[in-house]
Amino acid sequence: MRYWSILFALAAVFSIGAFVYAPFSPDWWLPNSANEPYHAVSKFGREIDSLFLIILWITGIVFIGTQIALVWVSWKYIDKPGSVATYFHGSQRLEVIWTIIPAAILVFIALYQMGTWAEIKFRSSAPKVLPLAEVTARQFQWVIRYAGPDGKLHTTDDLHLVNDLHFVKSAEKLEKPALIWLQSGDVLHSFFLPQLRIKQDAVPGLKIPVWFDCDRAGQYELLCAELCGWGHYKMRSKVTVHENQADFDEWMQRKLSEQNQSQIAAVAQGGK
Repeated sequence: MRYWSILFALAAVFSIGAFVYAPFSPDWWLPNSANEPYHAVSKFGREIDSLFLIILWITGIVFIGTQIALVWVSWKYIDKPGSVATYFHGSQRLEVIWTIIPAAILVFIALYQMGTWAEIKFRSSAPKVLPLAEVTARQFQWVIRYAGPDGKLHTTDDLHLVNDLHFVKSAEKLEKPALIWLQSGDVLHSFFLPQLRIKQDAVPGLKIPVWFDCDRAGQYELLCAELCGWGHYKMRSKVTVHENQADFDEWMQRKLSEQNQSQIAAVAQGGK
């Protein structure tokens, strides 16, 4: 029956239409709204998006081609009374072709993404800046230790916060990514900044450098992308990107004052 070919054609048209419409929808699947340029707020994010779009174009073209072939075959070769099916072993040439083409595409993708992967993940590409903070993932929160006014971690002036990541946006002409040290206090977690397209597993026993940039000040999210236990959902954290260093320093000074007051109050309370 040719009804099946019509059904396949309608399903293909609906799928393609959904993909074409998606970038113009306010519910675009990427974490930014459709009116955001490139749907990302960082240089690294736009490079990652470009890789996703290349894969989307390749798979989209293949999908359209295979659906056209499916609809055409199901329309032309319908079951007819009295017709006899003809069976044959296959075509070695055709099998070689449809093996070589996907292999070539995979090799192309592997080579094309190497530059982006090296820039974001290779330790040799880490920015030559002092670490902003040490982020410890644990069930079920992000414990963040900021370097204090002396710029060094694990000194007496460090700032300790939970689920509150702050850094300064990258300057237009002077790229200065933020650098953190990531570790886990218990199980495997995954440090994920969706709007920045940065994701890195936090592995117990390892201290991993992670660097990222953002070219727009504002409020974003930090998530755990690894199912780490019953309270996994609690690891949704706030990210604040400051407009400039002065704004960040003002916030830092205010939080340090609050921290010192809390410590003094705790000592006074303990002395009673």
